Amino acid sequence: MLDSMIPQLLCSASATIKSRHALVLENIALRQQLHVFRRSSKVLRLTWMDRSFWILLSRLWTGWRGALVIVKPETVINWHRKGFRPSWRWKSRKPGRPRVPKETRDLIRRMSSENPMWGAPRIHGELLKLGIEVSEPTVAKYVTRFCRLPSQTWNTFLRNHMRDTVSIDFFTVPTATFRILYVLVVLSHDRRQIVHFNVTDSPTALWTGRQLTQAFPWDSAPKYLVRDNDGIYGLEFRRAVKNLGTKEIKIAAKSPWQNPYVERVIGSIRRECLDHMIIFNENHLRWVLRRYFRYYSESRTHLGIGEDCPVHRYVQPPEMGEIVSIPEVGGLHHQYSRVAA
Repeated sequence: MLDSMIPQLLCSASATIKSRHALVLENIALRQQLHVFRRSSKVLRLTWMDRSFWILLSRLWTGWRGALVIVKPETVINWHRKGFRPSWRWKSRKPGRPRVPKETRDLIRRMSSENPMWGAPRIHGELLKLGIEVSEPTVAKYVTRFCRLPSQTWNTFLRNHMRDTVSIDFFTVPTATFRILYVLVVLSHDRRQIVHFNVTDSPTALWTGRQLTQAFPWDSAPKYLVRDNDGIYGLEFRRAVKNLGTKEIKIAAKSPWQNPYVERVIGSIRRECLDHMIIFNENHLRWVLRRYFRYYSESRTHLGIGEDCPVHRYVQPPEMGEIVSIPEVGGLHHQYSRVAA
C-alpha cells in the first residue's frame, strides 16, 4: 500500500510552482501522511493528534485540499464540527436560570414521599398556599416517581349552570364481615364541595328523598340535580325533588362520564381513603368519611377551582414562620402550614 501511494504524493508535491510558505506547509502535510502510512500496517488508523493536525492546517492554509490524500476533505470538515461541540458545551456550562433553592426542592420531595397519591399539580397548589412561587413543570421535575397510573381529568358538564347544579350518586363499601354498605354523596358543582352524605345498608327512594331534604333546608335547593337512572330514585324521591323546586337531569344509560364530577369525587374517596382501610360497621364508615371530607373541603387543593380548596385557604407568606406538616385522615395525607417559631 505504501509503494502505491508514494508516486501520487510526489506528483502532488511537484505539480506547480508555489510560494515558499505554501511549499513548507505542503511538505509538512505530505510528511505527516507518510508518517501515517508507515505507522499503519494494513488498516489506516488516525489518532486524535492526526485529526487535530489537519483541522489546524485547514485553518492556516487554503490549499490544504490539494495535498490531502489519506481522507476526503469533507472528513476533515466533519472533524472540525465534532470538535466544536465540546467547546460549545464548555462555553455554555453556566446555567441560564437560577437554581431552585435547596429548601424548596427538599420540601417538594418531602411532600411527594409523604403523599404517594399526590401528583405535581396537587403539590404545586400546596406550595402556592405556602407562599412559594414555583412553576408546575419545576415541581414535576423534583417529585418522587411512583409506579401508578395518572389520575383522569374532570369532564366539562353543564358549565354554564355550574353554580346552580348539584349531582348525587351511590357507591358501595364492603365491611370486614362482608356486609355491603351504601354511601350517598351530594356534591355541589360550584366549589366541588360535598354538601351532604349518609350511610345505609338498605337504601330506598323514601330514604334518599329525605337525605336530599336534609341537604338543602330553608329554600337552599339548587336549580338542577344530575343523577343516573338507578331504580333507587323512585316515586318518593322524585316527589321530594319536585317539592324542592329542583329540575332533574338524568344522564344516558350506562354513561357515567356524563356525571363526571361526582364520579371523580367517588374515585378520590376510594383511592385516597377507603382503599387503604378496613371498615367495620356503619358508625366506623361515617367516622372515616367525616375525617376525609373535612380534609377534602379544608385542606385538599383542586385543579377545577384554580388549585384552591372548596373552603377557601388563604396563602401563607414566608414571613409567617416555618413550614410544618399536619397529618390528615390518619396520616394518609398531610396539610402544610406555617407557624411562628
